[in-house]
Amino acid sequence: MTGRGGRDRIPLVAVLSANSISRAGSSLTMIGVPWFVLETTGSAGRAGVVAFCATLPIVVSALIGGPVIDRIGRRRVSVASDLVCGLSVAAIPLLHYADALDFWMLCALMAVGGLMHTPGDTARYVLVPDLAELAGTTLARAASLFDAVSRGARMVGAALAGVLIALVGAETVLLLDAVTFLTSALLIAAGVRGVRAAEPRKPAAPVSLRAYRTELREGYAYLLGNRLLLAVVVMVLFMNGTDQGWNAVLLPVHASSELGGAADIGLLTALFGAGGLTGALLYGAVGHRFSRLAVFTVCVLLCGAPRYVVAALTGTTLPLAVTMALSGLAGGVLNPILTTVIYGTVPDELRSRVSGVLTAGGELAMPVGGLAAGLLVESAGVQGALLAMGGVYLLATLSPLVFPVWRTINDAGVSGTGADSAGTGGMGTGDTGADGVPVLTPPGGISSSGPCAPAPVPGARTPRSSGS
Repeated sequence: MTGRGGRDRIPLVAVLSANSISRAGSSLTMIGVPWFVLETTGSAGRAGVVAFCATLPIVVSALIGGPVIDRIGRRRVSVASDLVCGLSVAAIPLLHYADALDFWMLCALMAVGGLMHTPGDTARYVLVPDLAELAGTTLARAASLFDAVSRGARMVGAALAGVLIALVGAETVLLLDAVTFLTSALLIAAGVRGVRAAEPRKPAAPVSLRAYRTELREGYAYLLGNRLLLAVVVMVLFMNGTDQGWNAVLLPVHASSELGGAADIGLLTALFGAGGLTGALLYGAVGHRFSRLAVFTVCVLLCGAPRYVVAALTGTTLPLAVTMALSGLAGGVLNPILTTVIYGTVPDELRSRVSGVLTAGGELAMPVGGLAAGLLVESAGVQGALLAMGGVYLLATLSPLVFPVWRTINDAGVSGTGADSAGTGGMGTGDTGADGVPVLTPPGGISSSGPCAPAPVPGARTPRSSGS
């Protein structure tokens, strides 16, 4: 797949394929693990505890992992992440079949997977601009493809999870999940071999705790020096926290008690993903014609709170299915906007560090969100918990209407690329997560998705970085 002018599309195709397979596997985990916990314990509170154990290490790894990715190498980190995640997920059903799975073991295995998950997502995410240049395509096209295939994979994975849990049980679904992680690891190991941007970067300073702290500090300084970026992180923090409660506790419990069980979870999550994919593609096609702030403000209000209210006030699948599809459509627009900003302003040499900080900030409330949802269900009931979490979501998404700094989102990331436009204190950006993320993550935008999106200037190619 090497075309004219020495263009090599194989690494980009490998990353897109591996990320889509990994995302599909994550959908299996997102539905399979909460259902497994509810089936084996019958406790919403314990489901919340497992969610806490799974997400707290994600935040820790995001807080400190950026410099590690650069030093070890993006390819190696991605492969190691998928291997460890696959083994930890596979151990859950295998220990259960052997009648040796205690609750603390389940929590520990989820913690191990959570610790390794974010570095792998980040490593693949930050490779996209370099691989777009290598393939001879625009950053806008590559970023849109990254988001589209991620959303499509999540949609397919969610639908499969619901059907397979109903047919063969959550244990078998988790084994299939492990296979997806191993496949992703093989694709990255083989497909990105020899790509300079994917290999370890030789540090100017020797490896030491002081040098590591310095690199880590650079990522946080960049975040704190950009008011827009900081506003995005704070808003997404609350969105991802409530979404974690929705995915890990509220939706599974609601589906178990009011709807049709795991099959309905798969249907609803797939509809959300389908809406997200449609929204991302629509924004890529016509989004540049509209005010970025206006589109973002409307879509961020529609993507979250309505589904909590509809779930609380209805006990049938159809109204919630329609709401999930529309919420997904709105959410699909958000990540492209946020990712456009981050790709267009963050210098290549800071990309891993800043992405790690963004991920950590966006995911900081996720451990609390799952735990709080479990406690709310047991103390106030499912309806009360849904309304309470929906209220938090609504308050968070009013931010673009309240704080003037959001007005700068129309210009952020449009006039330059990388270091040229970002400097050390320029405006910031945020990007993603909503699978149910906007996480500022490469993974993960707004809760249910992962980094995504069209980049700023149609037809502009990724600038060549001296560091790559």
